Amino acid sequence: MTTSVSRPRKMPDSLPAPGTAGAMVLRVLRVGLHVSFAVLLGIGLLGVLGSGESAVRRVTVVVLSGLLAALYLAGTLREKRHAAGLAAHPGRWAIWWLGGVVVLWVILLYLSSGFAWLAFPLFFLHLHILGLRHALFAVVLLTAVDIAGGWYHSGSLSLAQVLGPALGAVFAVIMGMAYRALYQEGVNQRLALAELRETRAALAEQERRAGTLSERARLAREIHDTLAQGLSSIVLVSRAASAALESGNTDLAAQRLETIGQTAAENLAEARGFVRGLSGDAAQEGSLAAALERLCAATERNVRAAGGELECSFAQDGTARGLPEPVAEALLRAAQSGLANIASHAGASRAVLSLGYLPDAVTLDVFDDGIGLDTAALPRGPRADGTGYGLAGLRERLAPFEGTLEIESTPGEGTVIAVRIPLPATEGVPHG
Repeated sequence: MTTSVSRPRKMPDSLPAPGTAGAMVLRVLRVGLHVSFAVLLGIGLLGVLGSGESAVRRVTVVVLSGLLAALYLAGTLREKRHAAGLAAHPGRWAIWWLGGVVVLWVILLYLSSGFAWLAFPLFFLHLHILGLRHALFAVVLLTAVDIAGGWYHSGSLSLAQVLGPALGAVFAVIMGMAYRALYQEGVNQRLALAELRETRAALAEQERRAGTLSERARLAREIHDTLAQGLSSIVLVSRAASAALESGNTDLAAQRLETIGQTAAENLAEARGFVRGLSGDAAQEGSLAAALERLCAATERNVRAAGGELECSFAQDGTARGLPEPVAEALLRAAQSGLANIASHAGASRAVLSLGYLPDAVTLDVFDDGIGLDTAALPRGPRADGTGYGLAGLRERLAPFEGTLEIESTPGEGTVIAVRIPLPATEGVPHG
């Protein structure tokens, strides 16, 4: 059964989830307890009012019955508010409330034996509010008081007067323990459900953060491989144009300014495509080879406009196959990153892009005959000054495809960047 308040520090400060079978059973038991208490109190009151007791005694019983009913109602309302989450845990107030109910019952039992039946709902109240040991002691004590009350009013003690309250107490203990088990199971289910919801919320938050970090990394790669490299070319060519103007060579300055305009227009197209969520040139033009040829031509043009000399060529080996757009874009960005490094740092006179189609993979090699580099000194991640995103970003691009990146270089002998992305033997179809 249930009570008008929850047992402090003994039962969890929560109730079974509403709408479940356990919650319905507990609600029926609570309602049954409250109704039985009211009915038994009314029977005792009517018994006194219909008897030949003195007016003083009858008024006293009416007043005490009213006080008991009001006190019990206050407890049930507090329980309902607590169960709905509108009131705090009753704490030790429940003990004082239960004590007041028992005192009023004892007084009424002294005045009339008709209130002896109220001992049975009181058994359940003690079993719910108190700890098990204290509740069993209280049930034994209440049973003794109930038997003593019947003895006091009848003037004798029969076996029925003893067995009735005793059997009622045993039944109450059994039912109370069953209720405890059902109540605890419902509470555990609700706690497990709350924990599951918290875990799901935490996982959702982790996924959101991971998605945010992944999107930031993707944006960093896109900006580095497109806008940043284009702007770098514009800066180099603009310096060369300024130098041409200072030397009085206006024709050369005009050519370089035209190159700046072309590069800016290409960058603007890249930016618009990026904002629209499009892929790279490979997806826009439909041919990775054509995009790589244009990239070679643009790199050669920008280097020469900046005052350098670079011959850049493109070669394709094997039969072209239709590639998934993400794979084609990764290869194009790898070529952009490699040629941008050649243009900015290699001091090369020749660069070659080589796209190869193998039975089980597609490869891209970026070669230059420049000054080379020390592969052991290459950064493993972005530097503090904001540079160093190229290789790290390229590795991140290749990771979803299980692609590999290898760099072979010797100072003074040039560099080769080799990209390989495995493909199933049946992937794609011949590409015209």
